[in-house]
Amino acid sequence: MSARPAARKAAAEAPAVRDRIAAIDVGSNSIRLLVAEVDPASGLSIIDEMKDQPRLATGLAATGSLDEHAMERALETLARMREVCQRRGVKRIAAVATAAVREADNGRRFVRRVRQELDIPLRIIDAETEAALSYRSVAHHFRLAGERTLVADIGGGSLELIGAVDGLVELTASLPLGAVRLTELYLPGQRATRREVDRLRAHVRKRLKRGISGRPWAAATVIGSGGTFTSLGRMVQARRGQPPGDTVHGVSVTAAEVEQILDWLASRTAEQRRQVAGLNPERADIILAGLAVTAELLDWTRSRSLTVSAFGLREGLLLEMSGAREVVAPDPLRLFREFAERCQSDRRHVEQVRYLALQLFDQLGEELGCEPEERVLLEAAGLLHDVGQLVSYRKHHKHSYQLIMHAERLGLPPRERGLVALVSRYHRRSGPRRKHEELAALPPEDQVVVRRLSALLRVADGLDRGHTAAVETVTTELTGRTLVVRIGPRLRAADLGLECWGASRKADVLAKLLRRDVEITGAVPPELVP
Repeated sequence: MSARPAARKAAAEAPAVRDRIAAIDVGSNSIRLLVAEVDPASGLSIIDEMKDQPRLATGLAATGSLDEHAMERALETLARMREVCQRRGVKRIAAVATAAVREADNGRRFVRRVRQELDIPLRIIDAETEAALSYRSVAHHFRLAGERTLVADIGGGSLELIGAVDGLVELTASLPLGAVRLTELYLPGQRATRREVDRLRAHVRKRLKRGISGRPWAAATVIGSGGTFTSLGRMVQARRGQPPGDTVHGVSVTAAEVEQILDWLASRTAEQRRQVAGLNPERADIILAGLAVTAELLDWTRSRSLTVSAFGLREGLLLEMSGAREVVAPDPLRLFREFAERCQSDRRHVEQVRYLALQLFDQLGEELGCEPEERVLLEAAGLLHDVGQLVSYRKHHKHSYQLIMHAERLGLPPRERGLVALVSRYHRRSGPRRKHEELAALPPEDQVVVRRLSALLRVADGLDRGHTAAVETVTTELTGRTLVVRIGPRLRAADLGLECWGASRKADVLAKLLRRDVEITGAVPPELVP
């Protein structure tokens, strides 16, 4: 008799199964699938993705119809994606078709085949909806308040543009400037000539002039979404000598770098382009057209750089399906805290380390040569430094580095993500050393940032050695030979001996940077002085 109540209690305490949804983007060049779990507390978590390039837009510019072989390739791709969804337990699928299917004479026939043969609810969306979905994704991952922003998505068949001022959309435009379309029309050979590239750019310039007014968007923040931009970001990272990361989200690329890469790639054959570091080999034959559009867009808007978004239409679809109401990027600190929570970090401890680290930064940052923007990096590391304990306590500092580098939603561009990961990695055990591969791969100026921020984080972490948040105040005093760090208790007459000991053991990096001995001492509250 007692087994039934126990079973009911266990069932009541079991976590609810999260809803699994999927978004499919049937584009002119690629078809992409994204599978996600929806959690009311933490939002979307990506659990699977798949991409193929059946090139639906092949021959469309010349014939006005989808090629039969291209449609068969697309159907095979969609069949594999349906199987992934079934095996992943997906409950709802949203599938949309964009420029190629939208413009083709036989586009609706293709949609009917997908629905009848595969039972995938594919629908054709207009250019405005396509742009709005891409913008929703960008607005979810970037802070656009107070900015004049132009979001560009270069597909195989079209260029989608959406402009917003302070988060309010003021421009939507769809221009027939897709990478596949332009390649077929202007760059048919294996090696492009200078004349062919110039003709292509002149055509793009003319269509941009007719399609949008450049003056209202002069010097706007340009955000690029789609394969052209992510490939551009990875190539730029490789040329800068930066280690390849899991994401190029947030990478900034200057207009000069776009021109340089375009000129360099134009001098190489398609086969040679396939060997270029950072460039997806399957995009090697159409990348020139995509970069030509990018270069002309930056020139037309007089923008000196662009920022790469690793999120696009699929993410917009998922946000729409999940009912997410956010229209601006969430507070980065909230993202850090949510990730720390998912990794089961000791919330009181990481908040205390963040609090103490910022006190140290505000008092010693100038002496260490810190820039103001480094404060948020230290704040992030304070909240994230212990996430590696999800894997195991031993070597959790190294696990923290890996988890931060591979986390999906932290709102950090690649450079900043790498810095936060390394600062977190050095919060315990040995400090930064040149023999460490990840540190050695950074530019010298970034290695300095890691050293000085990790120096502060180590002391802050030591000041909460007992995970009791016993320290309330930190004051520092620099003398010719010594840095004195005085700590005050949160509770009256609290014993801070453990905190002084913990911080002293981790003050080695800070002592070396300041070229002073570091003395940690518990301050005696004035009311207790005899």
